[in-house]
Amino acid sequence: MKKFYGIALIIVLLDQLTKWLVVKNMYIGERIPIWDPWIAILSHRNKGAAWGMLEGQMWIFTIVTIAVVVGIIYFYHTEAKGKPMYQWSLMILLGGAIGNFIDRLFRGEVVDFADIYIPIINYHFPIFNVADVALTVAVIMLFITIIFEERAEKKKVKK
Repeated sequence: MKKFYGIALIIVLLDQLTKWLVVKNMYIGERIPIWDPWIAILSHRNKGAAWGMLEGQMWIFTIVTIAVVVGIIYFYHTEAKGKPMYQWSLMILLGGAIGNFIDRLFRGEVVDFADIYIPIINYHFPIFNVADVALTVAVIMLFITIIFEERAEKKKVKK
């Protein structure tokens, strides 16, 4: 069961490496087109939560992140035993939470850099990072896992 902690570690390392590369090699606001105009790397800082909400409320993020990390570890060791998809989901979630927490703790802001634009509908997706992707993927995985577990439980009850 402990081997799954490596998943969280890989996400944290990848997240911090990509952010470090952006911080060291780009000035804030600099944009490097990858597939213009759709995808670019844009050096951006976020002092809030997702999409800049609660900007400057660092104490809230600290409390919530610590609670989330404790909750993830608790559920990992109690509810996820013998459930690999649940274990994967929780460790991906843990990696994403810790990745952004490291930024808030040491930088006072989160480094974002992935810039997605959909010109067909003139929509600029909020700028994000590896930790944000991990958090989103983990939540989707958890929803799917919970749905399948509930269905499996209902089938057991019917038998």
